[in-house]
Amino acid sequence: MKINILSGRTLKGFMESEKSGGLVLIICTIISILLANSGFIGEQYRGIWEFHAGSHTIAEWINDGLMAIFFLLVGLELIQEIYEGELSNVKRAMLPISGALGGMLIPAGIYLALNYGTPTQSGFGIPMATDIAFALGILSLLGNRVPTSLKVFLTALAVIDDLGAIIVIAIFYTTSLSWISLGIALGMFVLLLLLNKKFHVNNMIPYIIGGIIMWYFMLNSGVHATIAGVLLAITIPFRKKDEKCMSNRWQHYLHYPVAFFVLPVFALANTAMVIEGNWDQSIGEPFALGILLGLIVGKPIGITLFSFISVKSGLCALPRGIHWKGLLGAGMLGGIGFTMSIFITLLAFDDAHHINESKLMILLASLTSGIIGYTWLNFMMKKEKAKNV
Repeated sequence: MKINILSGRTLKGFMESEKSGGLVLIICTIISILLANSGFIGEQYRGIWEFHAGSHTIAEWINDGLMAIFFLLVGLELIQEIYEGELSNVKRAMLPISGALGGMLIPAGIYLALNYGTPTQSGFGIPMATDIAFALGILSLLGNRVPTSLKVFLTALAVIDDLGAIIVIAIFYTTSLSWISLGIALGMFVLLLLLNKKFHVNNMIPYIIGGIIMWYFMLNSGVHATIAGVLLAITIPFRKKDEKCMSNRWQHYLHYPVAFFVLPVFALANTAMVIEGNWDQSIGEPFALGILLGLIVGKPIGITLFSFISVKSGLCALPRGIHWKGLLGAGMLGGIGFTMSIFITLLAFDDAHHINESKLMILLASLTSGIIGYTWLNFMMKKEKAKNV
């Protein structure tokens, strides 16, 4: 059965690709940490990412340039969801929207409660994110025992979560603005929209060239350059129930390069950090506690609580096959931050100590959330199976 979710692929196929992508991310993270802390080549390995190529380091080019492709894919997936997926029906969409909102506000609130008025309060966006590749990868390990409706809920929630992170980045992590560069970037966005909506241009080339121009001026505007990826996605021609439309084709072209190249390279570049012998002492610092508690505790509480309120108020209903204990398990997996959390860390802090320690806390929280979520759901599935025997 076809599930209208993320470029029209069957959910089974999508889950398998995300599972593989998540595994590659784990391997790249482990390799990067080991190499960065090697007594033989650690310094040389870290130096690769710190090497200046023009006005930016290699790591900065990856974060500002390569990750724009990731954001382009996120934008394309979001458009697909709005027109054909879980977000196309308002009542059906309210459950993942409510869950995602709670999964952003509660973790951010926990972080701010511990860090408000301190130099690290800018990190409130770090525990708001969910890594779709890791979360779905862990969920897929449970196999066919997981109801399709729960997989769809977690996928839709993660996509909305990404949109929330994009909005947070655009509003709160923009420093000084160059209005001229921003104006040119937005002007190009409008031009590409006109090419699509008014002139019905269906050739990839103008959108690719226009997207590169928009990215360049966004990079020089003060607004994070990756936002150009999302704006470009909005301009790409999309037609409902047409898997050959440009938007769907771009998703098809980009999914595997993003999953198996862009995100692994991002992981290699951004986990090349030295782990000090006394790293565990940072756990007691407010920013570290905010990240750990925000992801491990705030995510499941926020997702479950806001979903519960939405259902009880009549805004939406629990889909068939989902019960509250299962939804709580999905909320636990929502605490796997990784990609977007690390990305926001780089925008929130500018000193090596807070950046490195935050990355470690994100890895620790994501690992803990993954183990807890998997264990809880595995226990629930076995209990359900025993009950039905």
